[in-house]
Amino acid sequence: MRILPYLSAAGVIALGAFVMHLGQLDDSPGLGGIGLLIMLAAAVWCVWRIRRESRS
Repeated sequence: MRILPYLSAAGVIALGAFVMHLGQLDDSPGLGGIGLLIMLAAAVWCVWRIRRESRS
């Protein structure tokens, strides 16, 4: 199992959390939503990759 893709996904999730935090500081719902979408996309990608590797 390769670990680099999962480390990069963890970095993207951390980036999404940071963007969401910045959106809350500025009281900007759009920026918070973008951060949430970034985190969700990275999490879905991780689950998809794990399921794909388990089939092989």
